[in-house]
Amino acid sequence: MNRVSAQRLRALLATTFLVSAACSEAAAQPKPGAVAAASDAEAVTLDQLSVEGAGAAQSGTIGYLQTRTRTATKTDTPLIDTPQSVTVVTQQQIRDQGFQSLNEAIRYVPGVIPHQGEGNRDDVVIRGQRSNADFFVNGIRDDVQYFRDLYNIQRIEVLKGPNAMIFGRGGGGGIINRVLKEADGVPIREVLVQGGEYWNKRVAIDAGDRVSDSVFFRLNGVFEDTATYRDFVDIRRYGVNPTMTFLLGPATTLKLSYEYFHDDRTADRGIPSQFGRPYRYRQNISTFFGNPDLSYSKVDANIATAVLDHLFESGVQMHSQLRFADYQKFYQNIFPGGPVNAAGTQVPLSAYNNETPRTNYFSQNDFTYKFDTGPLHHTLLGGFELGYQEGLAYRQTGFFDSPLARDGGRSLVVNPLSPVSRVPVSFRNLPTDANSAYNLGLAAVYAQDQIEVSEHLQFLGGLRYDHFDFSSRDRRTNVVTGRIDDLVSPRAGVVVKPLQNLAFYGSYSVSYLPSAGDQFSTLTPGTAIAQPEKFVNSEIGVKYDVTPALQLTGALYNLDRTNQRLADPNNPGFFILSGSTRTQGAEIGINGYITDWWQAAGGYAFTDARITGATSTTIVPGNTVGLVPFNTFTLWNKFDVTERFSLGIGYINQTHTFASSDNTVRLPGFSRFDLGLFYRMSETVRAQVNIENLFDRRYIATADGNNNITPGAPRLIRVQLIAQF
Repeated sequence: MNRVSAQRLRALLATTFLVSAACSEAAAQPKPGAVAAASDAEAVTLDQLSVEGAGAAQSGTIGYLQTRTRTATKTDTPLIDTPQSVTVVTQQQIRDQGFQSLNEAIRYVPGVIPHQGEGNRDDVVIRGQRSNADFFVNGIRDDVQYFRDLYNIQRIEVLKGPNAMIFGRGGGGGIINRVLKEADGVPIREVLVQGGEYWNKRVAIDAGDRVSDSVFFRLNGVFEDTATYRDFVDIRRYGVNPTMTFLLGPATTLKLSYEYFHDDRTADRGIPSQFGRPYRYRQNISTFFGNPDLSYSKVDANIATAVLDHLFESGVQMHSQLRFADYQKFYQNIFPGGPVNAAGTQVPLSAYNNETPRTNYFSQNDFTYKFDTGPLHHTLLGGFELGYQEGLAYRQTGFFDSPLARDGGRSLVVNPLSPVSRVPVSFRNLPTDANSAYNLGLAAVYAQDQIEVSEHLQFLGGLRYDHFDFSSRDRRTNVVTGRIDDLVSPRAGVVVKPLQNLAFYGSYSVSYLPSAGDQFSTLTPGTAIAQPEKFVNSEIGVKYDVTPALQLTGALYNLDRTNQRLADPNNPGFFILSGSTRTQGAEIGINGYITDWWQAAGGYAFTDARITGATSTTIVPGNTVGLVPFNTFTLWNKFDVTERFSLGIGYINQTHTFASSDNTVRLPGFSRFDLGLFYRMSETVRAQVNIENLFDRRYIATADGNNNITPGAPRLIRVQLIAQF
């Protein structure tokens, strides 16, 4: 046994328990010194942990294990007492795996599959439900289509099943919440320098300290400039996120945050198909189909947040957040518009661009009160949310300026053996293209009660009411189309704990997605009269804390989605709400220290997602939902070999999927190994090497329909040097 590792783990556990107790006491009677005491307690183990990051112990983090969160219930609740399947990717796991993007980081989360997102945005499939809008930051909606970086993230929380009671509309299969690093008074000065294949270059900084006993400051920044394994595909992004914390009094804390983030990259839609499978994908790992000079995606995001926490003399705790977010997003792409023909001599290209700026204003206010009624202990939550979102949806169809173009210039046929086109393309807004300004007003109230009957039995019940007022103005005709939805989303759960470290739970939850859809950018007469889609989830599960630093979880669930739209063949532009899916599955997860020198994170998911009601003439009952494998197994391991040297080994395996729900293009299953090598050069400097796809396996990583298929990366090597001062 590694004695140093054992001492480190014992110190970490002791510190976590002390800080947890301190935080619980502070929650009952906060005072200015509480934050400072917590920070001092963690400082004892900062050097030992090195990559845990400031604030880890206070937030219940033990290596790869997160023991508690407020996201799932809006109250500070241990995960073992949360009647829901939740997977948390901690900062140490993100750091060890060397991932910088959200889609990479969720690869090891059971039941979650990354979607291609047309090469311009984060997009996920959770429990058979695809979404590009169910993303949140500290519990507030971050729904614009762009790629998110992880430079300022403390952890990633994946909450599975419908979550409307907490988050409002959508979230049918689950949501992904990023928790930001914040100024907590713990001194940190860290620089990360990265380099790797394909001219990868990245620098990140994390600096924070106390300005005074009541004012804390922290700054995170990143710059990355890199090519990729895909021909002509480049990425350039940078961001800065200063945060400040003010202890305004014995019971009041104010936190301020501002982020500017810029991402500019080549929009890459991958390769087409042929004969129901990816076209020669083993030879087309790097081949770009389309025009890389005219395919790009840009976003500039400005996000400002203010958080006020206050404890009233009555014992009511208030948590109030205000957020302003402005996103300027534009993308344009020339991409495979169909399959390669049978002779292997032709493949059509299509083109379009989309301008999708959006501005969000949110006010979220939670009030928590703990009290007893006889033997029952209550944690009562009440709150309200106000929001206003406005933006533009402006799409233009591309026309190829070539005598060889077809379909009036909207399609250009090229040789799939030489698929890069430099033909000029002009863009026009057609009557069938979006050209609308929109605004959404929303108001919600919610209430929830967590009832502890005894140390062995707990109940949770909650209800949320959402008023969703959406209007869309066609800028060509000035016709305004609107729809109002009043949505009621219940949630119920029970936790049975025969032992303090063993919990069985059951839950029921409902979510709705208004007819305007995930991105709600346009509304037509047909969608304006359509009822919202409905998601109903029933789940039972078990959570077992084998040790305070290791948790095993298991869940069985049934998720029904109804009211999906099917185009009405007798009334163009209108829909029949006959589409439906059913997902039944099982998930097993592991997170934490198996021994004092071995950490693990990952799990197994069986997912049977089926079409139960037709959504088109080709998507019919019995089909498997696109991009949902029946079986996935992921496991990341980190072994502390010596005091200075550690080894990480990751394994990803998934069975075959279909590129879309019509099941005409089959994507083969694959296995992939990842490797991490970590060497502590001194108390303040660590070197790290990450090798993705160690054995250079040729595979398909994801897709966006039958002819936009992304080959997985070949063997990739990245080197990091992390220095603390």
